[in-house]
Amino acid sequence: MDINPILAPAAVLMLWSLVVLLWLIATRFPAFAKAGVDLKNTPRGGRYAEVEPNMPERVNWVSHNYTHLMEQPTIFYAVIAVLALSGDQSEANLMAAWAYTGLRILHSLWQNLVNIVPVRVVLFALSSVCLMVLAVNAVMRTVAG
Repeated sequence: MDINPILAPAAVLMLWSLVVLLWLIATRFPAFAKAGVDLKNTPRGGRYAEVEPNMPERVNWVSHNYTHLMEQPTIFYAVIAVLALSGDQSEANLMAAWAYTGLRILHSLWQNLVNIVPVRVVLFALSSVCLMVLAVNAVMRTVAG
């Protein structure tokens, strides 16, 4: 069975998202303990937003980044699926997909470790350009046939 290489960047980003989930768990639960948050006695329907102001900023950075990885990349996964299912094998789309994945990983590292917003915005904008290119190419491939 031949696997379309464009699936690899999506698989890597999925794995990275799970790494960030583990990072979130490793930072959030110790912060809960330090702040005296007792999860056993949390009100029904309680949300992280209720305790977020009491958490260290670095804990919140990781939490926000995990949320970001559940947002825009969902479009990336759909675009990659469309390209793969349509049989796309173009080098340009493969490079754009790897660029998107690499930029999102850099965005995560930057947000979780440094979090200077103007740099984050540039990383996000560059990754968004890659995603736009991929989405346009997916539409051209499927609509134009």
